[in-house]
Amino acid sequence: MREIRTVAQEAAEDIYFGQLVMIWARWFLIAAGVILALWNGDDSAEAVLAIVPVVGLVGLNFYLHGRYLAQRPANPLLITLASLMDIGVITAVVVVWSGQTGLVSPFFTLYYPVLLAFAFVMPARSTAVYTVATLAAYVGAVLIVQLVVLDGASLDVDEVKRLVVRLITLASMGGLGAYYWRIQRSRRPAASPPKSGSEAVS
Repeated sequence: MREIRTVAQEAAEDIYFGQLVMIWARWFLIAAGVILALWNGDDSAEAVLAIVPVVGLVGLNFYLHGRYLAQRPANPLLITLASLMDIGVITAVVVVWSGQTGLVSPFFTLYYPVLLAFAFVMPARSTAVYTVATLAAYVGAVLIVQLVVLDGASLDVDEVKRLVVRLITLASMGGLGAYYWRIQRSRRPAASPPKSGSEAVS
């Protein structure tokens, strides 16, 4: 007889098996950060400064990976907080990286893997909120650079178009990940709602 699982059990399984995707996406992000810091650092002090946020991500991901291997996976709140930290670190790199900040920074591409990994694991509603937060973080990073670093210089038409295209592709990444999540859930047998006390006794 096939076991019928509840909606809550299926959601917990999504988090348990899916968070490994996020863990490995973060490991790749960490590897990319180390390579970029060592490759583009003009001196040792700048390289050390760039490595500091990467070290924070290493500690966080080591903790999450260890919990997963110990059969004690992170809950949705912890996953969300870790993912927000990913966005914070990437945004900081876009704002402060020497010589390549704001709209000219190529490091905005690091948003894509963490956004897609989050969309693969979390429900569509959470993904929508996370996607909006990612877009807001990137727009905020660009505006901070324009106001502070470039002394209030405004974006020209080509730069605005470039920004809009990037925002559309980032939003599409979140949307595609959420759509894939929905497809995978729809392929499962319908989950049964939790039984009430009277039904469980009978």
